[in-house]
Amino acid sequence: MRILLDENLDWRLSRSLPGHEVSSVPLIGWAGTKNGALLVRTSGQFDVLVTMDSAMVREHHLTSINLIVVALRARSNRLADTQPLMPELLRVLPMLKSGQFVTLG
Repeated sequence: MRILLDENLDWRLSRSLPGHEVSSVPLIGWAGTKNGALLVRTSGQFDVLVTMDSAMVREHHLTSINLIVVALRARSNRLADTQPLMPELLRVLPMLKSGQFVTLG
């Protein structure tokens, strides 16, 4: 799957997602893009958006967007706090469909 890590996550999480094409918002030059625009921009180019922003689902209608959104719930967005959630993300990814929003953690 093509996975995009939101700018609130450390790009090094990509190392914990083997077998997937992983990029991050800052690394592709999209830093500062507002949520709505990010969702539209991401749809079609990526299959999954991973974020710490759980409010995104309340602010936007994800069912109309061709994208899976995964919100991580961790103590902080530091790598040490989010990396332990990657095995669970790898486990659930094959079961998810476009338009779904899930929270892990």
